[in-house]
Amino acid sequence: MESEYILTYDIGTTGVKTCLFRMTQALELVQSATKEYSIQLLENGGAEQNPEDWWSSMKDTTAQILTQSKIHPDAIQGISFCSQMQGLVLTDSKFQAVRPAMSYMDQRATREMKQGIVHGFKIEGINAIKLLLSLWITGAVAASVKDPIWKYKWVEKNEPEVFSKVKWWFDVKEYLIARSTNEAVMTRDSAFATFLYNSRVGKGNWSPLLCKLFGVRLDHLPKIVNSSDRVGGLTKEAAEYLGLKENIAVFGGGGDASLIGVGAGAVSEGDTHIYAGTSGWIATVTKKRTVDIGARIASIVGAREGFYNFFGEQETSGKCLQWVRDHLALDEIDLYLEKKKITDGPDAVYESLFEFMFDSIKDTEPGSHGVIFTPWLHGNRCPFEDPKARGIFFNISLNTGKRTLIRSVVEGILFHKRWILELSHRKVPTSDTIRFVGGVARSGFICQLLADITGKTIERVVHPENVGAMGAAAIVAFGIGKIQKFEEIKSMIPIQDKWIPNPNHKEIYDKNFKVFQNLYKVNQNNFAILNT
Repeated sequence: MESEYILTYDIGTTGVKTCLFRMTQALELVQSATKEYSIQLLENGGAEQNPEDWWSSMKDTTAQILTQSKIHPDAIQGISFCSQMQGLVLTDSKFQAVRPAMSYMDQRATREMKQGIVHGFKIEGINAIKLLLSLWITGAVAASVKDPIWKYKWVEKNEPEVFSKVKWWFDVKEYLIARSTNEAVMTRDSAFATFLYNSRVGKGNWSPLLCKLFGVRLDHLPKIVNSSDRVGGLTKEAAEYLGLKENIAVFGGGGDASLIGVGAGAVSEGDTHIYAGTSGWIATVTKKRTVDIGARIASIVGAREGFYNFFGEQETSGKCLQWVRDHLALDEIDLYLEKKKITDGPDAVYESLFEFMFDSIKDTEPGSHGVIFTPWLHGNRCPFEDPKARGIFFNISLNTGKRTLIRSVVEGILFHKRWILELSHRKVPTSDTIRFVGGVARSGFICQLLADITGKTIERVVHPENVGAMGAAAIVAFGIGKIQKFEEIKSMIPIQDKWIPNPNHKEIYDKNFKVFQNLYKVNQNNFAILNT
């Protein structure tokens, strides 16, 4: 019997990662390919991408996968997606984008948000009526300038000619599903992320009341489907473009906030995972629909029907490491040796520039000699919502060197994860052992640091950088009946390594963490003055 394969597309902020999996007793990664694309950061706070870049990157990586694996397209049984969430892709009736896609990072709709939810009698700074109705109907509220409702309203207000051409409101993967199948759908997790979805038991549809309350046209919203539903077959046009076979089953898939947890094997109630990619989050599987308004943590609809992820987001995680690599490390710790990349040639010692950077700071002192970094380089969402917050190096002395600064950046990213983790635990107990995934989790140094800072046992799965794609593949396997029960996914994803907290470092990290928590409160007004 010939092997059966699943093809998945992980559509991230900075690039697409396409993965081919073989279906056996486990999901085996056969081949992967990546291609980067750009994001335009505008002076008015906008963050945009060209949807055609996603589509063409799918084509290029698919060709690479098929060439390198030598797998015939006939062997591919299903296609699915994992993608960045809370983007806004507005298209016409033929699924052509009418303007650039607005990224989840886009924060230009401040005026629209204030007009839409801040005016009137307030609770926690939010219009009381809209807050209470939103919590009752959907279980969350559009309280961030980056939420897609305000992007939608910004286009309506500022680009009326463009808005008049709109037929469909899609998130990122929904646009690509439409291009693949000519079907207009949105999975439940993406629908929930619009904060227009009725998530109450027995409902699971768009809320006409919330649409009316926020001024959203109900006819712009597509049909809602489950993550494991077969949406349709790959069209002839899409198949020819991608180099695949017509009518391959295309499944709903999910957003990264849903499927990364699935790919991490955190699928049962009480399982906690931490993700560190460009952005980051902490999520715990729960059956409870709950929200912590003050901490900006809420139960979001996940890929598994009847379950939620109690979810707190970190706006910039690995993005801070890219910043430190580009602006602090390159000239000081010689990431380029003898005018030659350290990754060049068969004798390369280090797999990546990041690994070299982490290796260079592994012997620096825990706690970074009291230097603390705040990782809010593009504002923050949880546990406080403030697009004007920024990064700080605090407590620098004459003896502070670049290696100490670099270590403080790593520790600052992880302090913020601990902050969200502890706040999450107040409402939904987090697990003692945590799955740590994402590109950053490839570093054993950071895994140990995360264990020391949080006091939790940290587990890393095989290929932690591909867990979104793995989650999408698991959803397909479940959708076509290869996996009978959702819980079986956990046993199909093996653990590669485990780290136990070092008790010798607890005192210093507890002390630094306490100061870290205070830095936003004492600088909130300063951020507002400097970043108007």
